[in-house]
Amino acid sequence: MSVTGPLSGVVIADLSRILAGPYCTLLLAEMGARVIKVETPGTGDDARHYGPFVNGKSAYFVSINRGKESIALDLKKPADKAIFEALLSKVDVLVENFRPGTMEKLGFGWDRLKTMYPKLIYAAASGFGHTGPYSQHPAYDMVVQGLGGIMSINGHPGQPPARVGVSVGDLGAGLYTAVAINAALYHRAMTGETRKVDIGMLDCQMSLLENAIVRYNTTGKVPGPLGARHPSITPFEPYQTEDGLLIIAGGNDTLFAKLSDALGLAALPADPRFLTNDLRSQNAEALKVALESVLRTRPMDHWVAVLEQAGVPCGPINTIDRALQHPQVAARNMLVTVDDPVTGPIKVAGNPLKIEGFPDPATRAAAPELDGDRARILAELGL
Repeated sequence: MSVTGPLSGVVIADLSRILAGPYCTLLLAEMGARVIKVETPGTGDDARHYGPFVNGKSAYFVSINRGKESIALDLKKPADKAIFEALLSKVDVLVENFRPGTMEKLGFGWDRLKTMYPKLIYAAASGFGHTGPYSQHPAYDMVVQGLGGIMSINGHPGQPPARVGVSVGDLGAGLYTAVAINAALYHRAMTGETRKVDIGMLDCQMSLLENAIVRYNTTGKVPGPLGARHPSITPFEPYQTEDGLLIIAGGNDTLFAKLSDALGLAALPADPRFLTNDLRSQNAEALKVALESVLRTRPMDHWVAVLEQAGVPCGPINTIDRALQHPQVAARNMLVTVDDPVTGPIKVAGNPLKIEGFPDPATRAAAPELDGDRARILAELGL
């Protein structure tokens, strides 16, 4: 067996679809696991039908499911259930993101599986988890962004709430599921015991609220949108230069002093309004006026060079095309090529999980065609 990552040798049966579960198994595949997608015959993963399309194949699907395998099984049919049971006897982890109770109806609930397959880890990612009054409610990313409060603090004051520009509800659940699966694999290796992983998208959104929860619980004030400004650190937002917005992140007194010196405003740190980070946050608008009085006099590129020289974190607000062209993205191999036989080469996000000693090639294997690996998988199972 070729060792491609720390999870080489781990086999995943992936019943999940769309984004939360498939993003989890993408991360596991990037760490070397073998992922076998078990899809609905005829239609497959819903994401196969989401654009953009290249030569009739979903590039969205390719980006999340590269390097996986596919077998189509109807788990309501006895013959396909038998195949699935044979597969479960060979895998380490089952991942699903159905509504709670669905697997039980199919005859594959955890209570049954844990007795049949003593080495199997069961991981479920659902909207609200498998317990609680909302466990049976359906959920999509935007529903959970709204319920979890993230939309209420995203956007600009006085404007309607804004969805985060990526599917942070699904992605957060996928990330947490991958973390929990790795912990469960470690626990199994140490003790021989297997466990069920139960991840709720809403739980993950609450966890990702960062300091909004503690700000409300300690001050009694309900956080609201602040545009691009940080609620607790100042200066920490975009500032207007002569020709564009420049992000400046002066996260402590030392950085604020360096920023002030670099802008020729050495007296600012001694101003009673700006003596501490808390005072600067209380007087963020006044500080913005002071900083922009200088920043507006020269172009953004000039100030980037000046502030980088001074050691102050800063940068432009890149559009996606410019972000992809950043030299650090290339240096870290964060744009890789999937050479799919249907679509041709497609550039997708690389693997952020850099672990010394394991390869991080510039290319990735293709995303599977629906049921495209059936013959080989059945042969491996002796069927």
